[in-house]
Amino acid sequence: MDFQLTDDQRALRTGVRELLERCFPRTRLRAMVDMADGDGAERGAGLDRALWRGLGAAGLFALRVPESAGGVGLGLPEAVLAFEEAGRALLPGPLVATELTAGLSVPGALAAGEWAADAVRGEAVVTALDEGDALDERDAPVKEDALVEHLASADAVLVLGPTAVEVIAAEAVARSAEPIRSVDPATPLHRTAPYRTARCRTAQRRTAPERARPPVVPPGASEALGLAARLRREAALLTAAQQLGSACRTVELAVDHAKRRTQFGRPIGAFQAVQHLCAQMLVRAESARSVVYAAAVTEDPGDIAAAKLLADEAAVRNARDCLQVHGGMGFTWEADVHLHLKRAWVRAGQWQSAAAAEEELAAGLLSTVETCL
Repeated sequence: MDFQLTDDQRALRTGVRELLERCFPRTRLRAMVDMADGDGAERGAGLDRALWRGLGAAGLFALRVPESAGGVGLGLPEAVLAFEEAGRALLPGPLVATELTAGLSVPGALAAGEWAADAVRGEAVVTALDEGDALDERDAPVKEDALVEHLASADAVLVLGPTAVEVIAAEAVARSAEPIRSVDPATPLHRTAPYRTARCRTAQRRTAPERARPPVVPPGASEALGLAARLRREAALLTAAQQLGSACRTVELAVDHAKRRTQFGRPIGAFQAVQHLCAQMLVRAESARSVVYAAAVTEDPGDIAAAKLLADEAAVRNARDCLQVHGGMGFTWEADVHLHLKRAWVRAGQWQSAAAAEEELAAGLLSTVETCL
């Protein structure tokens, strides 16, 4: 199996990087961070709608939508490359949820209404609420609350239940949500009460009175079963791709600073301790890259769990080491290093945590052992 990028894939990655350098340069990132320099839950600027529409017009959310449906007609490996560049640029917003919802615009995939078509064009901002994949004895989700990013700026919410998927108006989720303090100034968070997807509401109706909360979009039929699990896997992989991009970017920042910053008349990169830090960062980033790219091709749940685990580790530890290479400057608000670290912390808790990924890998290993016995 050849995991080398094709000429078209390299051209796509270069094109996305150039696009983001034009539409979301560092000055725009810094302006957003400075504007969000407030206190607690109010931190986090509103999403830039012009930027969002520009990303939609460029086809970022339509990469995997077939050409017959107005999309680009590419696959998951190409989406991973694009999201890696988004992570490298610290592009804010619910990118993963909007991309997943745009994929629901394919005829026959799911009745996602106008939200999916608007998500393809970047006209709608769609965030996500994951109710978890576990059910209790009443066939209701076990998860009691969840974090939702950019809820105040969103038009719709992609709700993933254990066995059903819905796209609902953001107001329906916002009624029971409360803002919480976010460590990342560009990623505002809300904590929500459970929404419960339609299938779970049906199960609950047999045992308890249902709260009046009509869905904007019906859950569809049997094709919705299994869709939630697939969307979770894809969301974890695309989030891992963003972590990979951030990990690679912090390697560049650390090496560049080590070359320019002098101490005792020499660049600090000449000192072995700094060289080791930079080398370890590169090893983490390249190890994560190989696993993330492989998972994009195989789409195997175990491979995706390994990709999320390694990418989270690479993003967080690389950002910490990059901060150390920058010395005292790394702790200041003016440096970009802390932004990578804070975004990496937020992403590490999204979709598939380290504990969940380890459980997935352990289950796969046990299954393999039982098969061999």
